[in-house]
Amino acid sequence: MVREEWYRWCEELNEEELLLDRTGGKGSILHTLFHIVDVEWSWVRLIQDKSEFQHSFDAYKSLKMVRELNAEFHLEVESFVNKWDASMEERLFYDTLSDGRVVTDTWGEIMRHIIAHEIHHIGQLSIWSREIGKSPVSANFIGRGLSSHSSK
Repeated sequence: MVREEWYRWCEELNEEELLLDRTGGKGSILHTLFHIVDVEWSWVRLIQDKSEFQHSFDAYKSLKMVRELNAEFHLEVESFVNKWDASMEERLFYDTLSDGRVVTDTWGEIMRHIIAHEIHHIGQLSIWSREIGKSPVSANFIGRGLSSHSSK
């Protein structure tokens, strides 16, 4: 929901502004949005022992292309999240680092990492939005009607 609002926010900027090299994040607004999508989908694929995304941002340098990639990947991510149950929380994921060390994390830790990763980058987008004189998208989850018990 918040990511889609950022895409709509980006529609008000020209391509030059979206690709302008900035301090922090992945360097530009658009590359940071691409990175959020890439990391989310890659982790969801990796913990399921599927291949991860191997394309570079150079092939997705337009808002339209990043949105289309997001829509394509979202189908798989949403399906995975909707099937989440308590038994998945402690499943182990083993990763071999470039130096040969093997690290072990639980699926629950990885899912929380994915969430924290997006929040981190949304904060960077918020700073950049203020730097160009625009109000950022609210990251507040309160009042969005996300719970079956909340009022809209």
